[in-house]
Amino acid sequence: MPIVLLIVAGVLALLALFLLLPARPAPGQAAPFAGRCYAHRGLHSPDKSIPENSLAAFDAAAAAGYGMELDVQLSKDGQVVVFHDDTLDRVTGVHGRVDAFDWAELKEMPLCGTGHHMPLFTEVLATVAGRTPLIVELKSGPRNKELCQKTLALLRNYPGDFCVESFDPTIVAWFRRNAPDILRGQLSDSCASFRKDGDSLLGAFVLSRCLGNFLARPQFIAWGPDPKNAAVRFVEGFGPMRVFWTARPGMDHEALTRQYDGVIFEHYAPPARY
Repeated sequence: MPIVLLIVAGVLALLALFLLLPARPAPGQAAPFAGRCYAHRGLHSPDKSIPENSLAAFDAAAAAGYGMELDVQLSKDGQVVVFHDDTLDRVTGVHGRVDAFDWAELKEMPLCGTGHHMPLFTEVLATVAGRTPLIVELKSGPRNKELCQKTLALLRNYPGDFCVESFDPTIVAWFRRNAPDILRGQLSDSCASFRKDGDSLLGAFVLSRCLGNFLARPQFIAWGPDPKNAAVRFVEGFGPMRVFWTARPGMDHEALTRQYDGVIFEHYAPPARY
């Protein structure tokens, strides 16, 4: 009986390794991104006078020497736009999904009641112009392959430093197959956080434990503010980069810089590098 238990334990350990094992960055691949602070959706202001994911926010972040994290998705007519939410309601006051509107309609919607408007990804790249590194999050949706293809094509013509990440391990896996030279990361957070966002219990468990790593083999893990589970701590033991999101006023920034290779922040002004 003990032999059977040992065999079962060994099989389970091998299965865990297969599911969870990340990839390490190649030599020098992580250097442009490590030891930096990243403005979350650009350097936007708490009063929303400079709104999130606006050209003004990205220009301000680059001018201050910060890297930046941003979100890309598709408009109805296939333009790569920079916007976080699946729906427009919170930021524009318009009801509906981003991918239900053409770019010509989206660009007329003010962000947070200001004179700023949703930018194209090409406009953001032109604004940043290689001044500081980008973390590009690809939002999961019904046209993931199209988004991946178009985002990669735009990034291939960009002269600055960039890496990609997603909550969706199939998107990270697409970059593993089609652009293995680009640093890729898996976004994750606690099961409770995923459940709050509407994921099923099974989906939340898989995403919170990085069980899609067998597809994606991410080179960095971007973890949210909730306590880490044992699976994520196990993954980190194999040496991927560690990125934190999102640091806010009142958090111990110095402690975060000791624990993580990169810190995504908002609404305070940490040193750009550490």
